[in-house]
Amino acid sequence: MAYYCYIVECADGSYYTGWSLDPLRREKQHNQGSGAAYTRMHRPVRLVYTEELPDLRAVMKRERAIKALGHAQKQKLIQSLPGSE
Repeated sequence: MAYYCYIVECADGSYYTGWSLDPLRREKQHNQGSGAAYTRMHRPVRLVYTEELPDLRAVMKRERAIKALGHAQKQKLIQSLPGSE
């Protein structure tokens, strides 16, 4: 089973980082208001980054590491994806 660390960009330009087994489903949940409290206040959100990890321990560790990054560092991470703008 694959786990995914993800970043969504909120309507105000801020970023929210989380993890899920299905990032697209999670994005929909955030936009429907059933996601995290932070994203309920900053909707709509757009999925801008996903990273596949092998297990729960790894995805939680990666989530913490990404959350520790500043806004500019998260932008750089997002832009490092193939096909990003």
